[in-house]
Amino acid sequence: MATLLEVDGVSKSFGGVAANVDITFNVEEGAILGLIGPNGAGKTSLFNSISGEVTPDKGEIRLRGKRISGLGPVACSRAGVARTFQVVRSFDSMSVLENVMVGAFSHINRAREAARHALHTLDICGLGARADTPAHSLTPPEKRRLEVARALATNPTVLLLDEMLTGLTPTEAQAGVQLIRDVRRNGVTVVMVEHVMEVLLPLIDDAVVLNLGRVLTVGKPTDVVRNPEVIRAYLGDRYVAA
Repeated sequence: MATLLEVDGVSKSFGGVAANVDITFNVEEGAILGLIGPNGAGKTSLFNSISGEVTPDKGEIRLRGKRISGLGPVACSRAGVARTFQVVRSFDSMSVLENVMVGAFSHINRAREAARHALHTLDICGLGARADTPAHSLTPPEKRRLEVARALATNPTVLLLDEMLTGLTPTEAQAGVQLIRDVRRNGVTVVMVEHVMEVLLPLIDDAVVLNLGRVLTVGKPTDVVRNPEVIRAYLGDRYVAA
């Protein structure tokens, strides 16, 4: 597979506190990559740099070889980066369909075409039957799916998922896993921050482990869970290989 996203020596500090320090890794096209680590490891800060919400102090982020770091969220979205947030940000006074049309309007000018694209995206996300429902009436798992649908409606190349599965029941989490696989099946590369390791590790192709703003290790999930430094910093003794 070809390299799609390159994070090259990215550092970012806030008020003298280093959130990210010399972060380097690549994401292959069509992959699902997990970005894991304890709270405060710098995962969301890195997402903010990739999506253009903040500009790294050092380093560069490239999508298909072109620099996107420092361009701002609108330009990054147009380049092909979409993201969800830990706290769902739906437009509650609007319908589910109208919420997703907001994403579609980033690249479609006509309302009818935007609605058609939004409906297709809702079908992918399992919300087609809820298109005319007010967003405020959705269940929490449905609101997570709406967040994904609105991001997908922008036609991204890479989708950043920030704790999409956290707080869900096991059944809801498995449904979320299937959605992520469906997203990948539709040609979108996925980078996800997640704390539910039992669900995440069988899903991802590669893992990047952060600790205290630095890369602790990069590798396959089966190798990462056997790394003594990862176990000590985050995973805990239950992940020690038998």
